[in-house]
Amino acid sequence: MNTMSAERIISVRGLFRISRPINLLMVAFAQLMTAYFLVGTSNSGLPVLRDPNLYLIIVSTLMITAAGYMINDYYDVKIDYVNRPRNVVVGKGIKRRMVLFLHTLLNFTAIAIGLIVSPSFALINFVAAFLLWVYSNQLKRQPFIGNFTVALLTGISIFLIGFYFQKSELLVMTYAIFAFFLNLIREIIKDIEDRQGDRKHGCRTLPIVLGFRKTKAVIFLIATVFVCAILVVTIKLDRPLIYYYFGGLGIFFTYFMYRIYIADRKDHFTRLSTIAKVLMLVGTLSMGLL
Repeated sequence: MNTMSAERIISVRGLFRISRPINLLMVAFAQLMTAYFLVGTSNSGLPVLRDPNLYLIIVSTLMITAAGYMINDYYDVKIDYVNRPRNVVVGKGIKRRMVLFLHTLLNFTAIAIGLIVSPSFALINFVAAFLLWVYSNQLKRQPFIGNFTVALLTGISIFLIGFYFQKSELLVMTYAIFAFFLNLIREIIKDIEDRQGDRKHGCRTLPIVLGFRKTKAVIFLIATVFVCAILVVTIKLDRPLIYYYFGGLGIFFTYFMYRIYIADRKDHFTRLSTIAKVLMLVGTLSMGLL
């Protein structure tokens, strides 16, 4: 009986799905790539991969990210029953009170780990955890501000590495901006995908406030700013290999934007969200060329 009761409170499959392990691996990979290729050495002159604080930063970032996914699913359970009923975990794979417990445990542990690194990092972890809670509770139901918040935190997760080790901050900032813009576009795409459930439960996301076509226009405006920013940085770097790499990536990105232009069904936007992840991964790999 106790075993059955425990299974009803939390299941391994439910925990796996609510924490988004693939997304967490992508965050860890981006931070490790940033540390190895853009930072190189720690403040003591040793290879950065031998600095234990790097791994404390990564672990605390992953904890806060996983906690953010959990609290987001907690608040979105009614919406998810409309948008993706088969993927609902809260109340099925994991009890609601257990989700709250895990969210709190992960955040406080991440803040404590941040304190080991430095008091400023503990403060950064606290602010990030708080913003993700505010996002899940309020901001994601508002036009654009929720999208901006998540994209900003994604960019900050990369910039943190350069900020702590005080190395290659401008170069790290370039990739943080890259991550910010791509995630901003992806978050808006997800809002288009989820507009049916969002509208039913009173959310005021961009697709609901502006409409389908105007929201696409916003995405194209963001994409234009993104491309201009990447062009400026690429010219300043003045490395032929980077020209070719981002030129190829630009072709892929153009195809991505074309798919956004012709998309008109929910499954189209689901695929586009996946393509945005692939773009992020391919962009991160370019760090190895620097």
